[in-house]
Amino acid sequence: MPSTRFAPPDVQQLIDTRRDLHAHPELAFEESRTAGLVAERQRALGLSPRTGVGRTGVVALVEGARPGRTVLLRADMDALPIEEENEAPYRSRHPGRMHACGHDCHTAMLLAVAKRLVAERGELRGRAKLVFQPAEEVGGGAQSMIDDGALRDPKPDAAFGLHVWQELAVGRIGVTPGPMMAAVDDFRVTMTGRGTHAAAPQLGIDPVLCLAHAITALQSIASREVDPLKAVVVSATQLSAGSAFNIIPGSATMNGTVRCFDAALWRELPGRFERIVQGVAQAFQCTCEVDYKRYNGPTVNDLRMAEIAREAAAEVVGAANVVDDIRTMGGEDFSAFLLEVPGCFIAVGSRNESRGLVHGHHHPRFDVDEDCLAIGAEVLLRTAQKFLTS
Repeated sequence: MPSTRFAPPDVQQLIDTRRDLHAHPELAFEESRTAGLVAERQRALGLSPRTGVGRTGVVALVEGARPGRTVLLRADMDALPIEEENEAPYRSRHPGRMHACGHDCHTAMLLAVAKRLVAERGELRGRAKLVFQPAEEVGGGAQSMIDDGALRDPKPDAAFGLHVWQELAVGRIGVTPGPMMAAVDDFRVTMTGRGTHAAAPQLGIDPVLCLAHAITALQSIASREVDPLKAVVVSATQLSAGSAFNIIPGSATMNGTVRCFDAALWRELPGRFERIVQGVAQAFQCTCEVDYKRYNGPTVNDLRMAEIAREAAAEVVGAANVVDDIRTMGGEDFSAFLLEVPGCFIAVGSRNESRGLVHGHHHPRFDVDEDCLAIGAEVLLRTAQKFLTS
């Protein structure tokens, strides 16, 4: 059985807070109610939260009674533009918006951790910086907080975050040393040629054919340009061209995404991408416009910080229930904090097949086994305490 030090009233408050947040989801950079609740709870603990950090973020500092280092603990707050299909009493009250990724859980857990840290700060060495972040889903929320001073006064020595993980059964924890989640890039490529009647292709320059060859050529990044042991994915996911079946259009566009784990490779990808699509465009006599955007870098867990988190997790759920192989090509902008300070991102098992809580993240029927809340809060609390005393 998991070992947590949260009393039953605190566990119930944790669940109630999560359900309240779940019923009132707010999209990226619109988390005013959520941020207000967070700030109110922090003030009730005697803290002095700074609001409006990175637009809608909240930062508070718990000062320990003894000097020491600073640890950053982060929770994200935003929801998704999804219509909820669950029938739970705490289902979303706002059409077209839903906490379909568990950020309501993360915010509730960090609030519970804050309460425990304040109660125990007589024994706390150093300080804990509590960061409630907006806009993880669309990317940019973490960086906006960093730009607004979230890592200053004082600068943290380590950063830890967590995420409910629907691929792990409740009662299990994932702590993966090294790369855990991928960098996320977004691209839009427009090939421009010269339109003509489809019956006379020689009179035009076909951007559709050019774009088709570019899609194929981009796969050479993974198959021929990158070490096979370094995963990279290039996916064209949207294509747009033409207005009639018998007309070769003047332009054609594709959108898509590029994902990888390796930081050095990530830095090289825009140049490789541009070289290939521009080369194909030249070969087919088209002009090419490339809009290549970066959402977040790879989420790479520091080896020492991962070991601290693993030790904490083993105390809570037992060593046999801690796994070290959670990796996904999904992205996470907690990576922005990890680019600045060493840290670790922790996966908290939330799946319960016997109760039908099996739907994945971003699914309209996503929901978690709420036993994960006290488990995740305890793991995060112990991880912070272990770092500050290590």
